[in-house]
Amino acid sequence: MEVVCTDDSCELDMFEMHYTYDMPDDVELAAFSCPYCGGTDCLDEIEL
Repeated sequence: MEVVCTDDSCELDMFEMHYTYDMPDDVELAAFSCPYCGGTDCLDEIEL
């Protein structure tokens, strides 16, 4: 999953998450936070 941080004050433009185990079906992007700024409501999945 490729993710973009939309917070204007965050220096991280995008990051990629790789899962090495089975994620539960009900886990959504809202469960994660930006590894740079720590924001949670500023993350959007990049659809390819």
